[in-house]
Amino acid sequence: MTITPPALSVFETLESEVRSYCRSWPAVFDRARGSRLVDEDGHSYLDFFAGAGSLNYGHNNPVLKRALLDYLERDGITHGLDMATTAKRTFLETFQNLVLRPRDLPYKVMFPGPTGTNAVEAALKLARKVKGRESVVSFTNAFHGMSLGSLAVTGNAFKRAGAGIPLVHGTPMPFDNYFNGTVPDFLWFERLLADQGSGLNQPAAVIVETVQGEGGINVARPEWLRALKELCERRDMLLIVDDIQMGCGRTGGFFSFEEAGIVPDIVTLSKSISGYGLPMSLCLFLPELDIWEPGEHNGTFRGNNPAFVTAAAALRTYWADGELEKQTLDRGEQIGQALLALAGEEPEPGFGFRGRGLVWGLEFPDKRRASAVCARAFELGLLLETSGPESEVVKLLPPLTVSAAELDEGLRVLARAVRETA
Repeated sequence: MTITPPALSVFETLESEVRSYCRSWPAVFDRARGSRLVDEDGHSYLDFFAGAGSLNYGHNNPVLKRALLDYLERDGITHGLDMATTAKRTFLETFQNLVLRPRDLPYKVMFPGPTGTNAVEAALKLARKVKGRESVVSFTNAFHGMSLGSLAVTGNAFKRAGAGIPLVHGTPMPFDNYFNGTVPDFLWFERLLADQGSGLNQPAAVIVETVQGEGGINVARPEWLRALKELCERRDMLLIVDDIQMGCGRTGGFFSFEEAGIVPDIVTLSKSISGYGLPMSLCLFLPELDIWEPGEHNGTFRGNNPAFVTAAAALRTYWADGELEKQTLDRGEQIGQALLALAGEEPEPGFGFRGRGLVWGLEFPDKRRASAVCARAFELGLLLETSGPESEVVKLLPPLTVSAAELDEGLRVLARAVRETA
């Protein structure tokens, strides 16, 4: 594919230097459907980025679009703060009937602000309120958002530095396999909790991603997650699972922690919960933790009613049975086999891959190569991003609705990009 970079434009002259994705993908995108985007020059791109996980059901999903258009055409409520609306009621009832009850999850539902970091801030605030303590434990290479509370439990040094002030009341611990299996799980954590001279204040909570997306596709083992849950119960700490990117079916089950068989005290959801890329987030928690005073935590855009409409439609369409979960696991196996074959071609030691469901990462010993692979893939018509603390991992995040043929096409392009950057 021959791509002509857009000419000097309003993006460069007016938009802030903080923009990032547009630097990796120098095109002006115009429309999208399913697993493909098209730029204003008519070039088509296969999307293995999916709005950073916000488009699990693809771009402009026709079923969700129809529900949204019908709602808007009848002048349905678009902005409602936390007022009761028919759209919110339909979403809550659908979420309870298709997601919570089938999994025996008794969670209360809170609508914080519309983004993932809003949900994390609400979870941290609630945990501290419930326990009356300030300290929260997070994990190496974690990413939980860009607002100050979320940054305090995020590991990435570059993102943390942007805060401009000290980030306090968060303590990092080693994530699963951080020491490559040479150290028993939670040895350091347990020792600090037990030692009165360790300097670790008794934590209110522990926050964890079951798969660290921005941190490099680091996959926690189910047994590690179960041990973490047991440790939290034994040491009177709440367990918060950040399922913002890995929830809504990304790893197979609706929640990424289902495989481990645990019930977190608090769960955060965002990104694909609306189903259509509309801003929406949830903070879920056990009923006994619901000690909020009315209005104690709020936000102007916590009642995004169009998002409630598309969210309910997504649940009815994809979560009334187990077909999407089965398909996601099948597609994940397809990716795993392709990456295994690609690994066999790599002569350099240290090349590796890992993932679950439809989130996978390829790590290169030459940390610069991941960016080169993504750049070449873009030239060939495939959107990929990097992850990891040094952008050393190529991240695969296709829509859950991607067809087997589209997935095969993208994997062939990825293989070509890897070979041509060797």
